[in-house]
Amino acid sequence: MRLAIRDLGRTDEELLLLRQRALVESTISSNRIEGVTIDHSRAEAVVFGSMPLYDSNEREVCGYVQALKLIAEKGVTLQMSEETILQLHSISRATIGDAGQYRTNESDIIEKYADGRERVRFKAVAADDTQTFMRKLIEAWRQNEQQGRIHPLIAAAAMNLDFLCIHRFRDGNGRVSRLLLQLPFSRAGYVVGRYVSLERLIEAHKERYYETLEQSSQGWYEGKHDPWPYINFILSILKSAYREFEEAGSNSA
Repeated sequence: MRLAIRDLGRTDEELLLLRQRALVESTISSNRIEGVTIDHSRAEAVVFGSMPLYDSNEREVCGYVQALKLIAEKGVTLQMSEETILQLHSISRATIGDAGQYRTNESDIIEKYADGRERVRFKAVAADDTQTFMRKLIEAWRQNEQQGRIHPLIAAAAMNLDFLCIHRFRDGNGRVSRLLLQLPFSRAGYVVGRYVSLERLIEAHKERYYETLEQSSQGWYEGKHDPWPYINFILSILKSAYREFEEAGSNSA
């Protein structure tokens, strides 16, 4: 089901308020999942650029907003490509350090816990092989866009899983992966993420997010993995976003 916002009788003012709230929630949640946090009292000021930025965390939060805006403005024409992925990484990392650059060292996928503990959840693709894997990923995506054999929502979730397993960047893979959900959803006409934060919903179910990601990455190297736990999780997030959008409309009627 695509988002028929006019059919739900929303005014332009209501849509604008939903959009502004989603920008704040998406930006704060996506960064917070990765341990990038800012003072709650400054969240809206940072997101909407009404105050000077204090530190690198605030710069990265502000960068994520710009990446979301780019997808909202150019999502229909913005092609899924290595150039686009590098651009989204550079913007969302606020051009800090190696933003917009692929990693050159080995890097495992680490799961972080609220109490500070960490564990290796998945050994990522070797740095020297990531370029080959990324090119195959983009080629497979383009072929499906042309042939339409797999529904775009399922294809987007499966592509997202592959991207996370490749782990192309030293830092920022999780944030880029969430942007890479927004982009194909927008291109396919599923724009609910502009009005209800998908990132907030993912953060609210973070344990399930990591659980399904781990389930679906087992056997990935050998092509024997089961992508459906992760795909179903992503589809459930999208469904929840639609339900929340509709319920908000009913409550305001």
